[in-house]
This record gives sequence, structure tokens and C-alpha cells, in this order.
Amino acid sequence: MANLSGFNASASANPNPNKSFEVVQPPTDSVSSLSFCPKGNYLVATSWDNQVRCWEILRTGSSMPKASISHDQPVLCSTWKEDGATVFSGGCDKQVKMWPLMSGGQPTTVAMHDAPVKEIAWIPEMNLLATGSWDKTLRYWDTRQPAPVHTQQLPDRCYALTVRYPLMVVGTADRNLIVFNLQNPQTEFKRISSPLKYQTRCVAAFPDQQGFLVGSIEGRVGVHHLDDAQQSKNFTFKCHREGNEIYSVNSLNFHPVHHTFATAGSDGAFNFWDKDSKQRLKAMSRCSQPIPCSAFNNDGSIFAYAVCYDWSKGAENHNPAAAKTYIFLHTPQVTDQIPNQFGL
Repeated sequence: MANLSGFNASASANPNPNKSFEVVQPPTDSVSSLSFCPKGNYLVATSWDNQVRCWEILRTGSSMPKASISHDQPVLCSTWKEDGATVFSGGCDKQVKMWPLMSGGQPTTVAMHDAPVKEIAWIPEMNLLATGSWDKTLRYWDTRQPAPVHTQQLPDRCYALTVRYPLMVVGTADRNLIVFNLQNPQTEFKRISSPLKYQTRCVAAFPDQQGFLVGSIEGRVGVHHLDDAQQSKNFTFKCHREGNEIYSVNSLNFHPVHHTFATAGSDGAFNFWDKDSKQRLKAMSRCSQPIPCSAFNNDGSIFAYAVCYDWSKGAENHNPAAAKTYIFLHTPQVTDQIPNQFGL
């Protein structure tokens, strides 16, 4: 098992070995989610310090704080509306807030659960918000109405959620992966057990909606196709490991143009991969703390990632005063993303 002393000994003390741009005025506690505006270079981060913050990212790589709002408890997830003007955030206060950020409006509560809200997704094709909670439900909301338009029972607590309309995949506790066709959202399309042996941490739908990636706490990623005729293309691979040390895969992000993908892990590293050629395209140097979350901007020219405590060792091993939280911006090279540059 990985341990703190082993991590600190083997990882560089440098929080930024990849010489990424540093976001100014980062959260004062661990970052739980990062999401880019679909219409421009505005980055939102949610944090365990109960805050939702937004920065404008300039072409030079510098950042300017724009605005922030508060929840009553730690915030766990965020997403943008397709108009690029509105942000949704949810967390341990069991509610989701809608924040008209670009117009300078005040946030309003648009969704409620009976336990913390772990995942949210805005579905423009349905004009609905989907929220997944530790109360073992998935709820769909018309933000103009106080009650959910539909509540879907899940087999266990929601840990991960991904949407590429009409495909939605929900990862829950006990390694359940529930697939929905959003053209018929009130019925499960398929339920499978994760191809990975350990707890699901993250999922990402293929850009072509034909399958999904799943990452686990055991440093492994599964590539899964939905079509039964394509099952021979399914495989799993190891990543975010060093010797006998095994680290969680915390984040999976497809590049919006090249459709390669990034993994980020508790080993403090992020890597770029091509699932079709089954190759790692680029391995980045390990940061001095875990990477709990990451995101590409809308054209794939910026990869944002947080470097901070990831709570895997519990509250007793967390000292926010001793370990600063960072958000970095990496500018992927074309050769990081295109497999044939490597002759694969």
C-alpha cells in the first residue's frame, strides 16, 4: 500500500516540476473539481473550503480572479451551462446552486438531495440538470421548478458521472456501472460490474458515445465498449504506479479535438494516452502532492490540474496550513496528443 512517507520520499518536493503556469489566489483547501467555460477561457474550481471560484485565463497563461460564491459546506462538483454564462455547483450541504456568473447575479438553490451531491451534469439537449448523490439517487431537474422531474434509484452511492448525449454512465459504490440512453432516461440501458477489481473513482464517455473509460483507486483504467460485438476491443491498463506503490486514478479527460485522453492520479502525475493504439503518448513529471482533478478547456489548448491533498489518508493526515493548494495550467504540445507523431 502507498503511504505518506513513501510518497514524500519518492516524489520531488517541487509542486510544479512541469513548469506549468500557476493560477493566482488558489483555494485555501483542497480542490474537488475543475471545469472550463464552454465559450471562453474561464476556469471554475470548487473546494473543501466551501467556495466556488472563477478565474479568467489570459493568452499569456496568466490568470485573473473574477468572482466567487460560498456554500455552507465543502463543494464537491461543478459544471457550466452551454451558454458559457451560468455555473452549477453541488456538495456536502446537499444542494446544487445555479450561479449566473457572467451577469453578476446571485446564486439560487435549484436542486436538493438527502445526502451530499457528488456529481452534476448539465444536459443541453434535454434542458435538464442531472445530479448524483450519496443518497443513492440520480435526479433530473428543470431549474425553473422546485421538485425533480424524475428521480432514478441507484444501486448504491454515486461516485462518478459522465454524459455525452445520449450516453450517460454513472459509477456507484460496489463497482456498479449504470449506463443510460438519455432518449429514454427513466430506464437503465445496461448495468455492468466494473472491469476493475477496486472502487470506481472516475468515468469518461468516449467522444463518439460508443463506450467509456473507468478509473479506480488501484491505479488502473478500463476501456469499455458498449456494443457486444466490440467487446474484443475492451482492455484495462496500469497507470499511476511506481514499484510497489499504487495510487488512485482520480481524473479522466478526453481531449476535445484529438480524442486522446489524460489521466491524473494521487501519485502527483498526469499522462496523455491514445486508447486506439493502446499507447501512452506523454508522461509528465510527478508533482509533490496528489492531483485530485483536472480539465481541458474547450479547444484543448489548456489542461488545468490541481495539486493538493486528496483526502485518501483521511482528515488526520491533512494539514492545510502546511501544504499549499495549487492549480496549474499546462499547454499540451501537439505531439502530446497526436499518436502518429510517435510513429505508433
